[in-house]
Parts: sequence; structure tokens; C-alpha cells
Amino acid sequence: MAGQADNRAPYARIAAHYTGLITSGQLQPGSLLPSIKNLAEEWKVSTATAEKALRKLRNDGLVRGIHGIGTEVLDHPAPMSSGSQRQDRGRRTGSSWGAGERSDSHQAGVVAAPAEVSQALDIPPGSDVIRRSRVYRDRHGIVAHSTSWIPARYAKLIPQLAASERLTGGTSLQLIAEATGHPISHRIDSASARLLTQEYARLLELDPDNLPSEPVVVMTAKFVDSEGNIVEYGVDLGGPGRTWRTESEVSP
Repeated sequence: MAGQADNRAPYARIAAHYTGLITSGQLQPGSLLPSIKNLAEEWKVSTATAEKALRKLRNDGLVRGIHGIGTEVLDHPAPMSSGSQRQDRGRRTGSSWGAGERSDSHQAGVVAAPAEVSQALDIPPGSDVIRRSRVYRDRHGIVAHSTSWIPARYAKLIPQLAASERLTGGTSLQLIAEATGHPISHRIDSASARLLTQEYARLLELDPDNLPSEPVVVMTAKFVDSEGNIVEYGVDLGGPGRTWRTESEVSP
């Protein structure tokens, strides 16, 4: 816990620890977090650092402060992750899962590229592509349905890309970079809100007779290697009620 090697600031390590406990369900809604004093003693930090960690959890919408009682865990679905955020997480941890997440329904195969995909990958319409899909879930249900579209030529280098099972040895991007010797050099992200179509409803396992009226978040990410090759186009379809959130440091 407090003694783990981690390059993040102490308050961020504390906040990340409790974020994991909350999103995984180990800390149930209504549970109380340790007091500022107890946090400071447990993690061997100042009370100001402990207070900053709790403030971050409040800002992230995971807890609320109740005067005279303490800091209470709230019950909100965690935000979805973009393909780029999953790439960053995979590079750091070897897994694209977020805290409390798991994935299932892994499917893969070589198909003809839809128009949107052929345009994103800069290949002729109808070209063969690898389609890899999986569903990310947490205790609230589906976080996102995620699809990776990869040029079919990479299946010759890495046959498991076209197999309907969870990848071993790294993420698809890591495996491609290792096989080709060309690391991912940049990526292009987009986010949009789209109306819930019958196809989206099917992918998100929703009841077709009782569909939510609000739009869903759709995140796309295009990954380019150091030679300028587009190696993957990812599409993440957020589950109903899921939002997307990003965080970055701001220099003074």
C-alpha cells in the first residue's frame, strides 16, 4: 500500500488506492473512508496530503463529505475509458482493464472493412481487416463495447490477433510494435454523442423494447506507428449512463 513503488504524488497514490476499492465494489456505497488524521497516519503523509487525496475523490464524484460524520462512498457508475487511455493503462500495467473492470465476449475474425473503418485505416473499401471486439463490465453493468479494427496483414505476423480469445503477451498494439519493430508514435482521438441505434442496443445487450432515450458516448482512436502506418482503429461504445472523463496536470 503506502510502501509500493509509484511515481505519482502521494495524494494521487492514496486517491488511486481508494478509487480501486470503490470501483471494484470492495468499498460499498454508504461506507465511510478513514478520517484525515487516520489516513495521514496510515500512509505516513501530512494531514494536508491526506485532505488533498479526499478532495480528489470528491472531485471525481466517488465520495461526499458529510459534516460531523465523515467521507461517504457514493454509488455512481465509473466513467468509460477511451482507446488511448486503455493503451496508456496497458503500457503501464499490461492490462487495459480499469479498476473493478473485467472483459468478456472476446470475438475476432477477418471481415470486409465497413466504409468508416476503411476511411480511418486509409485502405480501399471492402478490404480485409481484423475485427476484434470485447465487452468491458464492472459491478454496474456494461462499461463499454470495444472494437479494434486492424489491417489484415498483421494477422500473418501475429495469428492470435484473428483468434476469438483474450490476447496473451500484451495488447494488440504492443504485439504489433514488437513484431514489426515500429513503436506507436502518435494517435488521434475523437469523442461524440450518438443516438442509440438498434445495432448499438444489440452490442450493449439492451432490451429492444425498453431502450433509454439519452444518447451514448462513442470514442474513437486511430494509432499510427513510427513509419506512418495506421495500425489500429478503435471504437468504444459507452454503456447507458456512462460518461467519459480525462485528467491532466496544469502547469502554473
